Amino acid sequence: MQIKSAEFVMSNSDVAKCPKSMLPEYAFIGRSNVGKSSLINMLTHRKSLAKTSGRPGKTQLINHFLINKNWHLVDLPGYGYARVSKSTKKVFQKFITAYFSQRKQLVTAFVLVDIRHEPQPIDLEFMQWLGENGIPFSIIFTKADKLKPKAIDNHVEKYKHVLLETWEDMPNYFVTSSSKEIGKDDVLNYIDELNGNL
Repeated sequence: MQIKSAEFVMSNSDVAKCPKSMLPEYAFIGRSNVGKSSLINMLTHRKSLAKTSGRPGKTQLINHFLINKNWHLVDLPGYGYARVSKSTKKVFQKFITAYFSQRKQLVTAFVLVDIRHEPQPIDLEFMQWLGENGIPFSIIFTKADKLKPKAIDNHVEKYKHVLLETWEDMPNYFVTSSSKEIGKDDVLNYIDELNGNL
């Protein structure tokens, strides 16, 4: 799939106010410093479609972007240790949960995970929650350029080992790097394939 157009549609914290169109949606979510904005900009070939920041927790709303006039990319707030108050965090969690449980247009979620780290409880718990609620998702391992190929394989294997303790199969996954554009075609072709099956 080639991205020919990518435009910002709206930001809000109320799922009821999300776009009324029935276009398919693909939601991107991960911990606050996982490189989500950089990944979105890399996928859409736009330098600043999603706001990147050295400060974790920059995304604090549900952001909709219209891609190729026929599907929405949804940028969700990061979970984890964003520098926000506990009460703000609760609000985030509330509308993230509402988005996943109420948004009928959602085709699948992409859970971003920093490949350099050991499997983190917060990521595993979130994937478990998605699974328990019947929400399809893929894992996107980010920052692959920071590791050598063997180390990448080792980290993916660690994730497989941990996930297969509770999952029947390893969830679908992609290995990416925003700076080197690794995995770009794989993710976009997957979205294209899902759109074709709708």
